[in-house]
Amino acid sequence: MTMEDKQLKVTAIKNGTVLDHIPAENLFKVIDILHLTQAGNQITIGSNLDSKSLGKKGIIKISERFFEDEEINRIALVAPQATINIIKDFNVVEKKIISIPESVIGIAKCMNPMCVTNHENIETRFSTIVKGKEISLLCHYCEKVTDSKNLIIKSDK
Repeated sequence: MTMEDKQLKVTAIKNGTVLDHIPAENLFKVIDILHLTQAGNQITIGSNLDSKSLGKKGIIKISERFFEDEEINRIALVAPQATINIIKDFNVVEKKIISIPESVIGIAKCMNPMCVTNHENIETRFSTIVKGKEISLLCHYCEKVTDSKNLIIKSDK
């Protein structure tokens, strides 16, 4: 038996969405952003899988679930290079491209401890700033910048 013969394959899904090429360290942030912990659908999650381009990657397969572009684009904050495949009858019928949204509302926390959003029941609102591969968020209220290293996804929805 070769090494390839011993590898386990992740089961294909008949209908649904496959999110691939998620940086392994951001896999659970994507799960939070898409609120997958509350989903009743069958979900297969792979973490720390080998990837030529990322070193280690994550993958999520969601059966019988299709996302709106707006939902998918929110994961651009933590996985801008992720790929999205729409599966119907076990075949990829569409590949979606992630685009970084101009604004982000209610999914990230402002890193400024003095920001009104950290003290009042006010939904966060940011403008995105893209410099090369780095994505930062400019707070609408306090005008502080939250960089990707300090990005905290709010999972309280």
